Amino acid sequence: MANLGSVPSSSLELSQLRAELDGIDDALHDLLMRRAEIVERLASSGVKGQQALRPGREAIIIRRLLARHSGPLPAQVVLRLWRELLAGTTAMQRPLVVAVCETDPDCSNTQCAREHFGVLTPMHVHRTASQAMAEVSTGRAAVAVMPMPTETESLREAWWTALLHKDEGPRFYIIARLPFWAPRPEGAPRVQAFVLATAPSDPSGKDRTLLGLALRADVSRTRLAGAMTSASLNAYATILRRDQGPIARALVEVDGYLTDEDPRLAVLAQLLNRPILLGSYAVPVQGGRS
Repeated sequence: MANLGSVPSSSLELSQLRAELDGIDDALHDLLMRRAEIVERLASSGVKGQQALRPGREAIIIRRLLARHSGPLPAQVVLRLWRELLAGTTAMQRPLVVAVCETDPDCSNTQCAREHFGVLTPMHVHRTASQAMAEVSTGRAAVAVMPMPTETESLREAWWTALLHKDEGPRFYIIARLPFWAPRPEGAPRVQAFVLATAPSDPSGKDRTLLGLALRADVSRTRLAGAMTSASLNAYATILRRDQGPIARALVEVDGYLTDEDPRLAVLAQLLNRPILLGSYAVPVQGGRS
């Protein structure tokens, strides 16, 4: 075999290298087809139940591959390849349609969604959060990509407050945070977004959970932060809205993967109010390592 670090010295050597690449391509293709067959067997056996989307499992796969990656191939290429592969195998198990709430004139949310869910995955773009969420609640879309909440957005734009009313219609969960790769290369969308579905995410081993609370309007940030600490919850970010009326609404991002039965939520209920678990997401990777 020719030294891959050297420049081919003849047309014969060049032909040999191209033939070797063709053989590698065939081997890769064979493995991809074999992988698809195994996914099909898993789906038909019922191992995954009715939930084809497994964002936690996907994060585990990508983190593991990036951790073992070496050589001149850029790590983001590995991420890009596997994101397309995961989107394709998910669509094998269930039609994958993504609803996008697009609030950016440059369509950055849609670009971000395509980066994660595949360039050929069907996208239904909507101008309001309620329209995107309706697509998921009626089953026309598997997930909805929603703008990242901010404290400066209007009440109408604060889509996450609707998740506090979990008994009204199908329950939504935040299952992913986009993009999954940082830092962002030149030309890539700079927005961040959450992904909503009607089933919770699975744990990835490195997760954060979103909690929603309805509070008295006079509850201060200091008291809210103190309650989180007393409940042994490590809060990363907090959005506190004091809209008109006696009720304030808080969105708190905490460390770890929590479930509705987590005892820390009961502690928090005694200090403030019973929080509603709005979902969890696998923490995105930074650079080429998790």
